[in-house]
Amino acid sequence: MDIIKGMEYIHKSHLHSHGNLKSSNCLIDARWTIKITDYGLPSFLAGQQECWWAVTLNIVSGKLWTAPEILRENFPPQQGTQKGDVYSFAVVMFEIIMRTEPYDFDVMTPRGIQPRQSIPFRPSLPISCDCGSRSLALIQTCWEEKPESRPSFPQVRARARKIIGKHVSILDNILGMMEKYAYNLEEIVEERTADLVEEKKKTDRLLNRLLPSSVADQLKAGKSVTPQNYECSSIYFSDIVGFTTISCDSSPMQIVDFLNDLYTCFDDIISQHDVYKVETIGDAYMVVSGVPVHNGARHFAEIANVSLDLLSTVTSFRIRHRPKQQLQLRIGLHSGPCVAGVVGLMMPRYCLFGDTVTKASTMEATGKPLRIHISEEYNRGLMDIGSYDVRPRGEINIKGKGFIKTYWLCGRKGFRKALPSLGIEYIIRSRPNFHPCSSRCLCLMG
Repeated sequence: MDIIKGMEYIHKSHLHSHGNLKSSNCLIDARWTIKITDYGLPSFLAGQQECWWAVTLNIVSGKLWTAPEILRENFPPQQGTQKGDVYSFAVVMFEIIMRTEPYDFDVMTPRGIQPRQSIPFRPSLPISCDCGSRSLALIQTCWEEKPESRPSFPQVRARARKIIGKHVSILDNILGMMEKYAYNLEEIVEERTADLVEEKKKTDRLLNRLLPSSVADQLKAGKSVTPQNYECSSIYFSDIVGFTTISCDSSPMQIVDFLNDLYTCFDDIISQHDVYKVETIGDAYMVVSGVPVHNGARHFAEIANVSLDLLSTVTSFRIRHRPKQQLQLRIGLHSGPCVAGVVGLMMPRYCLFGDTVTKASTMEATGKPLRIHISEEYNRGLMDIGSYDVRPRGEINIKGKGFIKTYWLCGRKGFRKALPSLGIEYIIRSRPNFHPCSSRCLCLMG
């Protein structure tokens, strides 16, 4: 609309016409308004001389916006004509809508285009575009071959106003585009925020697998984790008897697959109990209850139940590359005070410290395959609960402790899963409907 208004003003002024309207003469000022330049200059340039090639190039290039009837005249008017300005406006409008040059200079040169304009020859219009068919029709009307068929600029303004619908300046268009961009940006931000929240959840889930949630929250908040003392907790240790032999007879990839299968199975089981997996080192598996969340005296039963479930699981677990070999799991349990804290900064680890940890490890090391070896302290806790089948092992010599009394955890009242450590007499006593011939025999170990 700014170009139309400017040309309408020039046509009503003493200049009568522009004569050299083209896109390079339409400039945008600081207020985002289009200003028309290069009018009334032929009289100033009439006496100046330029080198012949510059004159030729300027003349030929400038004729791309010139009306065909002016090109056909031997002595065209220097100021052009009003109908010629309408033709030039049509070419400029084509450039604005199509966002391209009026002619394909990769195929034709300006010198080759100029003679063809009088045939007539026009820029190639598409069948349809985003601007609408009425805009294309206005362009075609403005570059009609016959000058009298072209509208005047007041008529062009009336048709353009109907197409636009209201007065819209380039500033209005920019504000509209910025508003659309803002809406689009809000959608992108919302989408990216949702992605960020989802990734944060994944990170939190991973972090909570590596550290207790309470400890992870303190680390994320930038706080230091103070070691905490626990008056009583129950600790589980287990390892695989003969793991060194299995490792020597297997490839590293087979060992990785074996441990991954085993610990995935173990992790599924402990997730059903109020326990926390402290760490796995090679074939060693360490679990605690009562840490980091206090659960009263429940830690005795939780660790006992986990131990029975894990021992039952190994009866049906098969090593992928050695399916005929029975896995020999050895378990040790002990209860007592301990201290828990985070060690390290680069790769922080949640660790337990104290004599309770050492003694639980000793219970495992001095136990037997497919048996649950428990200390006297842990046995007292189970006796307070009741319903657990605990049998004395007798006294064993522990380095640095002397002779201590230990026990075997053999089962629990109502426990119906197969346990390799149970004898036939225990199965018959705990399951009245059991018949030895209807089930495989379970070997009494130790």
